Amino acid sequence: MDTVLGVAPHVLVGLLLAAMLAGWVDAVSGGGGLVQLPALLVGLPGVPPATVLGTNKLSSIIGTSAAARTYRRAAVTDVATAVPMAVAAFVGSALGAAVATRLPGTWFRPLALVLLVVVGLWTLLRPALGERQDLRWHGGEEHHRHRVAAIVMGAGIGLYDGVFGPGTGTFLVFGLVALLGYSFLNASAIAKIVNVATNLAALIV
Repeated sequence: MDTVLGVAPHVLVGLLLAAMLAGWVDAVSGGGGLVQLPALLVGLPGVPPATVLGTNKLSSIIGTSAAARTYRRAAVTDVATAVPMAVAAFVGSALGAAVATRLPGTWFRPLALVLLVVVGLWTLLRPALGERQDLRWHGGEEHHRHRVAAIVMGAGIGLYDGVFGPGTGTFLVFGLVALLGYSFLNASAIAKIVNVATNLAALIV
């Protein structure tokens, strides 16, 4: 069978459609990796795990960057929180990606499928996200707690994104809303900036 870039035409079309759907899901609520990574795992069964993850990150960073720009126009982004959180997430993701490149391919795919099921169930069962903003910590020393919580959250979720990835955007939004008290719109704006950082770090590694 003729191939395009080493991939059968029908497989390539399927992967492109999955990427489009993943981009839409990522822009709306996060979690586009739940669509794109399984498609890559199924469509490219002989490709090394690190290559599959890198391909996923390259596609994801383009879509996430576009979504981040759109959200920046629609919401007032808390840059003072987004920047340190993104830096911490960048470092965490780089460390996670370094671990992922050393995962044996023989057990990576079963592990990936288990994590996908867990993240998928969590996404379906998560509580409704906030409709209004009510920051838990703000002003004086309280703001310091806010910043520390954001940095710790960024590093932890960044590590997860570097190792695996699906559901990262959803985890970020949920954490920003449930833990820090952001509204859904403002949490999404911050999450996209942080997600760009995690994707970039993993892609570099």
